[in-house]
Amino acid sequence: MKVVAVANQKGGVGKTTTAMNLSAALAIRGQRVLLIDLDPQANTTSGLGLDVDGEATVYPALLGQANVRDKIMASGRENLSVIPSHMDLAGVEIELARGDDHLVRLRTHLQGLKPNDLFDYCLLDTPPSLGVLMTSALAAADEILIPLQCEWFGLEGLAKIVHVIDQIRESGANPDLTLEGIVMTMFDGRTNLAKQVVDEVGNYFPDQLYRTVIPRTIRIGEAPSHAKTIFEHDPEGIGARAYYGLADEFLTRHAAVGPVLASN
Repeated sequence: MKVVAVANQKGGVGKTTTAMNLSAALAIRGQRVLLIDLDPQANTTSGLGLDVDGEATVYPALLGQANVRDKIMASGRENLSVIPSHMDLAGVEIELARGDDHLVRLRTHLQGLKPNDLFDYCLLDTPPSLGVLMTSALAAADEILIPLQCEWFGLEGLAKIVHVIDQIRESGANPDLTLEGIVMTMFDGRTNLAKQVVDEVGNYFPDQLYRTVIPRTIRIGEAPSHAKTIFEHDPEGIGARAYYGLADEFLTRHAAVGPVLASN
């Protein structure tokens, strides 16, 4: 099981949208996916149509009161399982910070899932902050995927998250953490700015930048309000095609650990 943190400390960059739709696309492609919502705002959870209480989250597991495996639930979609979130998860940051081992607790739980061969990929939807939940996710992940909006301010956010990755490595909490990729989101091909930002990121991170870009489209934005992924809401639209393309590129990079169904 490969653990991938979908992270950016800046909000409004398409992080949750990417975590949710990439997970769904991978599942449709035949991969067994566990999506963990670590954001107390619980947008991934509500976007998938799940209604849970605080006990259904990773909160008890992080405090040593439960096994994370017991928190896994069905998403209602084939090959896609979820550990949901709830606003109560915000309280775990205060309690975790009191422990010396708070950075490695999530990592320990996820390492325990790997020998069971239940999943091919585990994606972590992280909060838009640099708090304990975000750093715990980075300490637990094998790699990080950064969604980045096509704006100049996004470049400043990229520099900060790369710095945090370096800090996590140097602290010893996760020395093997790698920057797997950068996904450009909210791309508007009609503007020179969007193209310039993509080019700029490509100049600094040529190997990490995904060729697939996620367009700015109303359908992607409105899908969660219907508790649907983009594939359920607008399966033939440009948003669905983009996330299928992202999943296919992701699988090519990872040499697909399981059976891959034909492209749409």
